[in-house]
Amino acid sequence: MPFLGQDWRSPGWRWVKTEDGWKRCEPFSPALEDGSNQLNDISHTVIITGDEENEEVYSSEDCEFAAKKRKKDHFRNNTDSQCFYREKWIYVHKESTKERHGYCTLGEAFNRLDFSSAIQDIRRFNYVVKLLQLIAKSQLTSLSGAAQKNYFNILDKIVQKVMEDQYNPRLIKDLLQDLSSTLCILIRGVGKSVLVGNINIWICRLETILLWQQQLKNLQMNKQVNNGLTLSDLPLHMLNNILYRFSDGWDIITLGQVTPTLYMLSEDRQLWKKLCQYHFAEKQFCRHLIPSEKGHIDWKLMYFALQKYYPIKEQYGDTLHFCRHCSILFWKDTGHPCTASDPNTCLMPVSPQHFIDLFKF
Repeated sequence: MPFLGQDWRSPGWRWVKTEDGWKRCEPFSPALEDGSNQLNDISHTVIITGDEENEEVYSSEDCEFAAKKRKKDHFRNNTDSQCFYREKWIYVHKESTKERHGYCTLGEAFNRLDFSSAIQDIRRFNYVVKLLQLIAKSQLTSLSGAAQKNYFNILDKIVQKVMEDQYNPRLIKDLLQDLSSTLCILIRGVGKSVLVGNINIWICRLETILLWQQQLKNLQMNKQVNNGLTLSDLPLHMLNNILYRFSDGWDIITLGQVTPTLYMLSEDRQLWKKLCQYHFAEKQFCRHLIPSEKGHIDWKLMYFALQKYYPIKEQYGDTLHFCRHCSILFWKDTGHPCTASDPNTCLMPVSPQHFIDLFKF
């Protein structure tokens, strides 16, 4: 059987049917493709080196080789972009089979699932930040060199987004704090732990993190001038309804600092009791009862006390999904090639911690 690729181990070229017949399609950028087409269309190219006598004639094969080399150099030098993959899903396999050799790693999944685009979606922003925070705490050394580079590129984009949009800076501050603490430990213990790359690279990355922290510390929130209806103009029952929708205690405290009315509503005992009941089981908060001066239970203090001992429930607008039938991890709106008769029954949302656990062996 004739081979369709340059290497017998490769899956072969991708072909597209046109009016003139089948043509080979390469997954490169349109600008580069146009440049290579111009070179390929010329059968012989004359390059003037200075004198008309000293001219070199290159065949079309030489031009094609030069175009390919230029493409490779472009992708090697493009450090700000994520790894290029057509599919935005990954097959999660933990052992070798006849069909597949080896297993899927955390670094592979991190490169394939397009987190660089996910942070631009407000529904996925918190999810990606939480995932990066979990990786920073315990799984940073599990990433490959390319995945670590990709990790810091995405982190840079997150910081720039927060600086521009001023969206939820508290999350990224916590992430950078955990990451800087981890890097300090790893840099001190060099030789005892696995750090991909030169130690000077990691010192530069740590300095960049400290610079980001300083920028976020000096971040000034822009005051929006709006002559229309504001949050303070809403009736009390609607404001109370908004507070009851929050699942994070710090968000309630922050909103309570806006106006005296919101502060009064944010101190409601019933609000904090509902929050405790949502995040923690009855047995858990019965062990940590904190009475107030009047003899009542201080549900606000108890919420933050329980948060130190037990994990709280996490809510995200959108998450990664795992197909139990195909063993594929993917973003739901991008889909995946599922072979199940009813794919929706096989889907399972994946939390950030579950994502990390999928790649522990």
